[in-house]
Amino acid sequence: MTITSSMNAGVAGLNANAARLAGISDNIANAGTYGYKRAETDFFQMVNAGNTDATYSAGGVRTSSTRIVDERGALIGTSNATDIAINGRGFLPVSDDGRSVVLTTTGSFRPDATGTLKSQSGLTLMGWPAGPDGTIPAVARESMAALQPVQVNLNQFVSNPTTRMTMSVNLPATATLPGAEGETFAQTIEYFDAMGTSRALTAEFTPIEAAGDRASNAWVMRLTDDSGNTTLGAYRLEFDGSQTAGGTLKSVTRVAGVGDPALAGAYSAEDGTIALRLGDNPVSFRIGKPGQSDGMTQLSDRYTPSTIEKNGSAIGSLQSVEIDENGLLRAKYDQGFSRVIFQVPVVDVPNPNGLQSRDNQTFGLTAASGAFYLWDAGSGPTGTTQGYMREESTTDIAQELTHLISTQHAYSSNAKIIQTVDQMLQETTNLKR
Repeated sequence: MTITSSMNAGVAGLNANAARLAGISDNIANAGTYGYKRAETDFFQMVNAGNTDATYSAGGVRTSSTRIVDERGALIGTSNATDIAINGRGFLPVSDDGRSVVLTTTGSFRPDATGTLKSQSGLTLMGWPAGPDGTIPAVARESMAALQPVQVNLNQFVSNPTTRMTMSVNLPATATLPGAEGETFAQTIEYFDAMGTSRALTAEFTPIEAAGDRASNAWVMRLTDDSGNTTLGAYRLEFDGSQTAGGTLKSVTRVAGVGDPALAGAYSAEDGTIALRLGDNPVSFRIGKPGQSDGMTQLSDRYTPSTIEKNGSAIGSLQSVEIDENGLLRAKYDQGFSRVIFQVPVVDVPNPNGLQSRDNQTFGLTAASGAFYLWDAGSGPTGTTQGYMREESTTDIAQELTHLISTQHAYSSNAKIIQTVDQMLQETTNLKR
């Protein structure tokens, strides 16, 4: 029994070291594979339950192989904006069949013929599509159902309508003095509608005639849109004539009966803006807050535009796509603006080492990995998403070669055990002769 158990232990040792050799072989073969997670084989003693103080039988050894998924490789830079890695904990959601979602820690994604971001191994990057205004809708974070293949060709040409305008001019204080001629001044500012067409908003400033021997320090501002020459509304601008706040806005009130209130709303003293509707676009038109010198002013005897600004541009053509640290995929256009088109979440599970290892450095969810949750990159326990980056293999060649040598010697030693037991059994057989 003891001799037989020795042989069984030797055979178990051969099998255990063969399993360890298989893991080492995988690790060395994938030393240059991006996102590869090394395999580790552990040995565990087996004890014969029949052992007593007088007799001893070998129990042998068994093995357990584990993929160390939570170990991170070094990040290296690349020249492709959609080479993506995670700097920290978490996984990118990808699909290998266009429907089911699997996980990976890094990938090199490029647009295919349909504009879908895919890797050379056929993995499709998954994310949440943004709305027309670049915002990501609310989605269930414990479900993969809302994830869609990331497509960039749907945003090849987009309009960039104007949503904010700022106009600050200095009106001549002398125009509101008694007996002044009352000259009207006009200022035009370009804006872009929803179709990317260039339009013009014109503000006409007419001084209010002084009553008595004191300056009125007041003007009427009439806003006109060139699309149909529509009068949006008119506003009475009163300026402070005191020594401390002289020349700054004192108050702004809408002139009743002029224009359509739906096109030009009331003035907000809190942010110094008028809510306009230019065509189908809501536009915030800023003229400055009361008492502040960075808005409309009335000083001296000159009409001088000081700030004429707006956002928006003509139709833009897609130039490139990049991902930021928060997983937001931004399309950049030749007109100089960018827009969020997708958000790529970072998937986290309680036990990454419980994930099922699959082909192409991907992992499947299991009961052992625990329930997943989709985080915004860089929030909660997850790391940030990094463009122009790939994660290297976690294989340490020097360590694996050391393990290879020790495994080879261990295998030879177990083979020697079997050879020795065979010789001993042969001697026992020879006793019959």
